[in-house]
This record gives sequence, C-alpha cells and structure tokens, in this order.
Amino acid sequence: MALNIVIMAAGKGTRMKSATPKVLHKLAGRSLLAHVLKSCEPLDAAARIVITGHGAEQVEAAVATPALSFVRQIPQLGTGHAIQQVVPALLGEGTTLILNGDVPLIETATAKALVDACAGAALVLLTVDLFDPTGYGRIIRDADDDGVLAIVEHKDATPEQRLIHEGYSGMMAAPTAALKRWVGQLSNNNAQGEYYLTDIVAMAVAEGLPVLGIKASSETEVLGVNDPVQLAQLERAFQVSQAEDLMRAGVRLADPARFDLRGTLSHGQDVEIDVNCVFEGEVELGDGVRIGANCVIRNAKIAAGARIHEFSHIDGEKAGGASVGEGALIGPFARLRPGAQLGAEVHIGNFVEVKNSTLARGAKANHLAYLGDATVGERVNYGAGSITANYDGANKHRTTIGNDVHVGSNCVLVAPVTLGDGATIGGGSTITKDVKPGELAVARGKQVALSGWTRPVKKR
Repeated sequence: MALNIVIMAAGKGTRMKSATPKVLHKLAGRSLLAHVLKSCEPLDAAARIVITGHGAEQVEAAVATPALSFVRQIPQLGTGHAIQQVVPALLGEGTTLILNGDVPLIETATAKALVDACAGAALVLLTVDLFDPTGYGRIIRDADDDGVLAIVEHKDATPEQRLIHEGYSGMMAAPTAALKRWVGQLSNNNAQGEYYLTDIVAMAVAEGLPVLGIKASSETEVLGVNDPVQLAQLERAFQVSQAEDLMRAGVRLADPARFDLRGTLSHGQDVEIDVNCVFEGEVELGDGVRIGANCVIRNAKIAAGARIHEFSHIDGEKAGGASVGEGALIGPFARLRPGAQLGAEVHIGNFVEVKNSTLARGAKANHLAYLGDATVGERVNYGAGSITANYDGANKHRTTIGNDVHVGSNCVLVAPVTLGDGATIGGGSTITKDVKPGELAVARGKQVALSGWTRPVKKR
C-alpha cells in the first residue's frame, strides 16, 4: 500500500516574535522541520509533502530536495484546512502519516509504529501523558474498550475534560481514502472558526472504523515549539539525551549539562571531553582523544591520542575539511580553518592559525603564527610571529617548506616561495626568493648603533 507522509509547516509562530518562520528555527544546529524530515527518511513513502504557508518561499528553499513536494495553505484556517489543501496530492489508497513541522524530536520508530498500526484500515493517533496538558487536545476514551471516542481541543474543552492528562500530539496515521472523505466534511463551527483535523475522530467512530491511540515513549518526543523559552527547554533536553547516549557508549563528559552536539559525533575508546565544548557537523574522535574546556570543533577528524587544549577552534567547513594526526597537540587558543591537515605529533600552539595547509609529522608552530596555503615538511620549527604572506591582493599563492627547516621569529614568507630541506631563516627576515637546501637566509635591515644619542624630551 502507498504511504503518503504529510508534514504541516504553514504556521506563522507569532509567539516566536521573529521574522524567521517557526519551523526554520534551529534545534541542535538543524531546523525544526529538518529534524522531522530526517526522522522520516527511513520510511518508504510514495509521496513526501510539506504544507507551507507563512514564509512559504523561505521554508521551501531551506529544505527543498527532489524527493519533496510542497502544497501551500493560504490563508491558514486550521489543521483540517491544511489537509484539505493536500488532498489532491495524496497518492494511492494506503496510509497517510501526518506529522508536525514544529515537533522536531519524533522518533523514526514511533512514526513507523503509527503507519504499521494503521495499515490502511484504522485511524491511529499519537498520544502522550502530559504533566501539564494545557494547550493540547484531550483524548476521550471509551470506558469499556479504551478505544478513542473523540479529541476535544483545549479551548473547547469543559472543566472536567481539562482534567484529563492524556493529550493528542497532533500526529496521526489515517487510511488515505477515508481521510480524503472526512476532511471534505469538516466544518468550522467552533470557538476559533477553524477547521479542526481532530473532528475526523468522531467521523471514524460514527462509521465504525477502529480508532486507536498509541502513546509516545516520552513527553520530549512530542513536545512542540511555540516560543523561544520552549525552544531552549527542548534544546537542553535533547542535549542531555545525546550526552547520556555518549556516556553509555564510553565517552567521559566532565559535565553532561555543559555539552552541545549539533551534528554527529563518532568516537573511539577512552575519549574525554571537558566542559562547554560544542561539536557541529560531522566530527570523528579517535581512541584516547582529550578535548579541553571551551573548544568548538566542526567537521573535523581527530586521530588517536591527540590532545585539543582549552579554547581551541577547529572548523573544517565541510565533512573531513580539517584533520589532526595521532598524538598531535593543539592549543590552547589555536585556530584550525578549512583545509588544515595535520600529521602525527604536530604541535600547534597558542594563537596559531592554520588554513588550507598540510603539516607533516613532528612539525611545530608553537606561538603567535599564521600558516596559510602552505605545505610544511617533517620536523619543521616555525617561529613565533612568523606568517606566510599568501595573498597578493588578487590571487592566493603557496609556500612550500621542506623537512627540518627552521624559521626564526617574526619572519614573512612571501608566496610563492620554497624553502629547501634543512634551510634556516634568520629571525625578522622577509623572504621573497627560494632558499636552497641547507642554506641560511637572512633578509633584514642592517643594525645601526649610534653612540652619544640623546632621547628627545617633552617641552614644558
């Protein structure tokens, strides 16, 4: 049977008080809508449809793929009205799964359970037991067989019904053919003048169709985002969950409450991560890697035994865009930019920046230096205050430094330039020509000492 997946993402999100459509606000580095789409990826669907409305062009541009289609709901007259707009795009006679674009943490297994329970023959609602059900539709069950009789919206519920703590999550799976029929019969005779999708429950009951309620495994899974406070609360709940998963897998986190993962983190054994570290994109940590406090690591591979000292920033820009070799020492206060590829036992010290450069085994740049567009050989010692001048105002050029080269402090290597194996560059030199292997190159003004010189004094 054909499966249609429909994600409702048309709302304005007035309480967010933002020009950004609500579903594009980010949780753990990914938009709320992108989280829902990712959860749906493993499901085999004939159609994947996102209903847009407020900020439709922006939302569609943010998530567009060939596998997605979009239907616009303008104006927004309720959830039932949203599904009315999508009816012509539904395929086949199987099941339609309806999810919410502002409920980001729905699990794939839960979505699949809804689809399986529906099987094109039953209306299946995802419910949850809530500590505070305010704002949620209440589930009214049959006292005899525990089947669902109705959903009553919070604004329309009686005081007695508001005492019910089982709420409707806003997500369901329905037989496609019946869903098309039901939404065509909806009316807006209610306090808000809107078309409620929840009214189809009574229609299914009246037809004698099974109406089932499946409870979510946790409240967090079905929590929606309506304002920045809820977004922050859900962010922290999600981060705690990720931290616990990592610790169960053997990672040592100094404090799971001060940890942020905004992508994927793969790891070996005996990895240690100190407080206030942020991981984004795709990050890989080898065995025995230690990450100091207050580091930001994005799209990088850190090999076994490497140590990333405090306050270091590694940004590969794209997956695998930066790498650190085995046993390397980075930081504190170091910055690795896209294209930084460091070999084993490389040392990058405080306030050193590396961009689009490779450093071979044992190379060291320990203080206050810049290496951009450079190829650095083994055991190079790169002095404090030295830089590669890689940009001529229009084009980038490369610096090549051979094995065992010593670059003194406060040197400028004006690219393109090559320093041969074993060369030595005197401190304070500006090098504009190639240096042959084993040579000493010094390029600085001659020191002059004047005896009997008197320092000027301030006139009174």
